[in-house]
Amino acid sequence: MINESRPLHQMKPLAIFRHAPGEGPGYLADVLKRRDLPYTLIRVDQGDAMPRTARDYSGLIFMGGPMSVNDPLPWIPKALALIREAQAGGQPVLGHCLGGQLISKALGGVVGPNPVMEIGWGLVERVPGEAGRQWLAGLPERFEVFHWHGETFTIPQDAAPILTGPFCRHQGFVIGRTLALQCHIEMTTTMIDAWAGSAAGRRLVASPSVQTAEVMREDAAAKVASLHKTADTVYARWLDALCA
Repeated sequence: MINESRPLHQMKPLAIFRHAPGEGPGYLADVLKRRDLPYTLIRVDQGDAMPRTARDYSGLIFMGGPMSVNDPLPWIPKALALIREAQAGGQPVLGHCLGGQLISKALGGVVGPNPVMEIGWGLVERVPGEAGRQWLAGLPERFEVFHWHGETFTIPQDAAPILTGPFCRHQGFVIGRTLALQCHIEMTTTMIDAWAGSAAGRRLVASPSVQTAEVMREDAAAKVASLHKTADTVYARWLDALCA
């Protein structure tokens, strides 16, 4: 494990779990550094040991990854146990894409194939209800995010959906101080360029839910700037839960 921040106070660090080299915290790291919040990056992709307990951290953050939460990987049961421990203890948990799927599975949801692959820029919409109004206050009812997934999660019992989309019904849910996202709000221009290069290498067939590398890169700087405004709002709400 490596510490990527320089804390100015004594709060326990956040644990950020990275499951693939190109799917790190991205813009989220900038947000945490601006707030002088300590965090530890746990590089699952490089064999870093999984923590023995969630109590060593102030909260847990799970990033994306190319694997399935249903794969027989030795670290997945440990991640699920940490999520359940944190949820039972009232610690905040945040998941992006694969991370959101891990949260769903840990809390009794089911992860399986989405009707279509969803890759590239696309709109999501706030689900009517108090949870969406609270967690997404200040954002428009529809806004653009980035997607890269072929599977999706169900909403666990007692959780409230807050985001939906035209190609994937469940884009986000909350339960207590835990926020699970199917979409990506942590993207940077560097990440967009790298992921678009990966898409070009895989020769993905364009469809209404799958964009080509060229489309992903088009106006990327402006789109990422808008995404960061969205991320600022969402991350601030989650960090409010962290400090509650």
